[in-house]
Amino acid sequence: MTAGEAIVSGWADRPLLCVGARNASYSPLLDCVRLPLLRHFHSAEEYYATLFHELTHATGHPKRLHRPDLEEALRPNGQAGYAREELTAEMGAAFLCAHAGFDPARTLDNSAAYIQFWLGQLRGDKKLVVQAASRAQRAAEVILGILPSEPVLAEATSGHAAAA
Repeated sequence: MTAGEAIVSGWADRPLLCVGARNASYSPLLDCVRLPLLRHFHSAEEYYATLFHELTHATGHPKRLHRPDLEEALRPNGQAGYAREELTAEMGAAFLCAHAGFDPARTLDNSAAYIQFWLGQLRGDKKLVVQAASRAQRAAEVILGILPSEPVLAEATSGHAAAA
């Protein structure tokens, strides 16, 4: 079993995984991560980086950490919440890739470009990086089984305060 597989299979409260989809995505309604087959990626590291990104989104589900940005991202005009959630998911994926011991050179360029894009969408939010990193770390700890997979009251209230 690879380190990536061990992380995914070790998460007891993970969402349903539907491998073989056309695109990678997470559906909160179905609590399901969709992912293309491994052969559609340039490397196993890219596959797991994408899977970790979607799993980080899944930690925002109401039955887990209940991240308001995940809900906002699904609403029309939820652009700021969407950008914050994408930044959180990409940082969470980077944390999990590091935990798995993946060579950063295999995923760093894609991850850095993705993060740079979303930072550009939220130029005026001075707290953004710290908040996203904190949320990403908490998400990674849930996936790794370090933290319980329960909604956190402080997260549910701080997300809206940060968006204001």
